[in-house]
Amino acid sequence: MPEAVIVEAVRTPIGKRNGALSEIHPQDLSALVLNALVERTGVDPATVDDVVWGCVSQVGDQSSNIGRYSALAAGWPETVPGITVNRACGSSQAAIAQAAHGVIAGQYDLVVAGGVESMSRVPLGAARTTGQPYGPKVAERYDNFPFNQGTGAELIAQKWGLSRNDLDSFSSRSHARAAAAIDAGAFNGQIVPVARPDGGVFDTDEGLRRGTTPETLAKLKPSFKEDGVIHAGNASQISDGAAALLITTPEKARDLGLKPIARYRATAVSGADPIMMLTGPIPATEKLLARTGIAIGDIGAFEVNEAFAPVPMAWATELGVNTDALQERLNPLGGAIAVGHPLGASGAILMTRLVHHMRANGIQYGLQTMCEGGGTSQATLVELI
Repeated sequence: MPEAVIVEAVRTPIGKRNGALSEIHPQDLSALVLNALVERTGVDPATVDDVVWGCVSQVGDQSSNIGRYSALAAGWPETVPGITVNRACGSSQAAIAQAAHGVIAGQYDLVVAGGVESMSRVPLGAARTTGQPYGPKVAERYDNFPFNQGTGAELIAQKWGLSRNDLDSFSSRSHARAAAAIDAGAFNGQIVPVARPDGGVFDTDEGLRRGTTPETLAKLKPSFKEDGVIHAGNASQISDGAAALLITTPEKARDLGLKPIARYRATAVSGADPIMMLTGPIPATEKLLARTGIAIGDIGAFEVNEAFAPVPMAWATELGVNTDALQERLNPLGGAIAVGHPLGASGAILMTRLVHHMRANGIQYGLQTMCEGGGTSQATLVELI
């Protein structure tokens, strides 16, 4: 069976809302990582079969097929097409799967997958400001309507018996791990520095709050219900960023003189209750493990997106990742609570972090999964080469 391999993966540093990346058009952020792939690999952009690009809020600065216009903004030949994928927060993870599946099917030889989101320039929910995003049939089907991710996070915390201190301790750990990773230079090889309009250079994830503790987080007010446990400190940050991966066959990589980082093994998708919404990573991971025959204990690193702290915590409980040894493998470099979640870019950012971490530490298998709006999810397995 044909294989797909990841030969390079790059990302911008993640900017906080109205922060270092807010003045840069999302097409230009995309162009930056696209051209970084070219610079690092030496591939001719004219040989790229497609640009498969994730983006969630496809309005305003991110409308009109930003995947196509990002390639044009990069100065790539007009012959290079582009498509924009929207699978909510998993958009660029879906882009990676779509690109890999095209390679495996023999329809692509060389393809770029990734994504972008500028939540500073295109606010969260901007695509739902007109019309009726949820039609009457969906509204009739569910009592707790409309859907709300914060409410879903509260329901998860309640179902799995997660206290506010549990959530805040996990969130503090995310900051501590991200700080340690940044200080150790763990992201240096994957981050593309961004030249800012003011002449400065932005090269470090911006959202990190050093010294975060459960005690400092305890001072924050609940965001979704008066006696709730979810607040700004145990939820992902609104952010800006972009990431891109170059995917091809082992044979094409060899012809180009490129050494792949990881082999794409499989992706599993799943749906879950859209009211609780954020539990999808659990069945998606279970389906992936059954499909690949890989045991959870054989996986050396897990990137489980920290949309809200209850999401990876409930996932860890259900998948048996609550031992000390396995907890060390869960989001070892911190996560979106510490550094941010630029929606359409996050799947590609997580995969970029994952494959570089695997290569740096000799980890054979890595798993990425994330919850998505509407109660869907994906889980992807990659193998170090």
